[in-house]
Amino acid sequence: MRDLKKITALKIIQAIKNNKSESRRDWLLWMMQRAGSKNGHNKFQFWIQHSHPIVLDTPEILWQRLDYIHNNPVVSGRVLKAEEFVYSSAYDYFYDQEGKVPLGRINRTP
Repeated sequence: MRDLKKITALKIIQAIKNNKSESRRDWLLWMMQRAGSKNGHNKFQFWIQHSHPIVLDTPEILWQRLDYIHNNPVVSGRVLKAEEFVYSSAYDYFYDQEGKVPLGRINRTP
């Protein structure tokens, strides 16, 4: 998990830095730099520091975790509503259509 977070964070941060047309570029980099300065290990921090694996063995736990993931951009202050974050599947579920990232949706009923 550590290696996955490290390589994806480096790629994402580099993509943000190189994207001159991203209107939130400076703000995103500032947010990640601020988070990195709080832990003393990274100049920029994209992921939270600790992982807590959870077994998705019931539909209730699966939906609770999906809702948690969908709300991460809201909690971090990136958007006001989960469905506004276009790179999240929250958009797909809220509008019942495919968003920017193709995925297979999970049905609430079997």
